[in-house]
Amino acid sequence: MPVMPDRWIREQALGAAMIEPFVETQKRDGVISYGLSSYGYDARVAEDFKIFTNVDSAIVDPKDFAPSSFVDRAGPVCIIPPNSFALAHTVEYFRIPRDILVICLGKSTYARCGIIVNVTPLEPEWEGQVTIEISNTTPLPAKIYANEGICQFLFLQGAGPCEVSYADKAGKYMRQRGVSLPKL
Repeated sequence: MPVMPDRWIREQALGAAMIEPFVETQKRDGVISYGLSSYGYDARVAEDFKIFTNVDSAIVDPKDFAPSSFVDRAGPVCIIPPNSFALAHTVEYFRIPRDILVICLGKSTYARCGIIVNVTPLEPEWEGQVTIEISNTTPLPAKIYANEGICQFLFLQGAGPCEVSYADKAGKYMRQRGVSLPKL
């Protein structure tokens, strides 16, 4: 299962609209880097955030998630409370080819500050803006910068196309835009 290089990512992004909008070179000056890298694509976090709060002493239940557990914030920065998390989404919209699985890793700049990013793999033929979970593991408030890099996507090519893709299954998070909360 090879990791796909910059040339392939560029060809897919420009020819098959795999990533929109696509930044062809890595931007780094004065920002947390984003754009095309040697073997991946560093995505940006958008300006919409859902910050977890426990004002109602709710129970976190993935089968019956209470949207009231979040406060919505929009803007160029997001402050995540200590030992809490926020949901956000990528600026970019992804269209994954049938023979590709995408894995996401957090940016080292944030990881070195105790800020961890989690995204489940992007399955073959999934498309949409990616919902991102950003955890602040520190005892201090943490600042996240919108429209700057938040995570890196690695594109892994399978030995052949899969028998059943995410689109074939009519997956519940298909074509999502914005932050998608848990669905059963």
